[in-house]
Amino acid sequence: MTQGCAAPEQTIALPAGIDLSTQAVIQGVVSGAGTAYARLLDHSGEFTGEVVVSDEGIFRFFAAPGDWTVRIIAGGGVTKDVKTQARLGEVTQLAVAV
Repeated sequence: MTQGCAAPEQTIALPAGIDLSTQAVIQGVVSGAGTAYARLLDHSGEFTGEVVVSDEGIFRFFAAPGDWTVRIIAGGGVTKDVKTQARLGEVTQLAVAV
């Protein structure tokens, strides 16, 4: 029996079948965090989504094109905001040290 929501495993490679011509992707690697969360905020600072950063520090969001903030939330009350842009047909790569 499968547990959980069967979300794709967070790896640096995009999951098979992703058509970048119709997607804007923001992904990255967090270092120095241990357990962490990546939160996606829109241009006005509104919460849009959140994922658990994988054991390897990887996170990914499929977002609309435009301006975004990725907020990394780690243990010990550490937060770090990274402003970025998502563009249709591209994978925006981030490296975040906390």
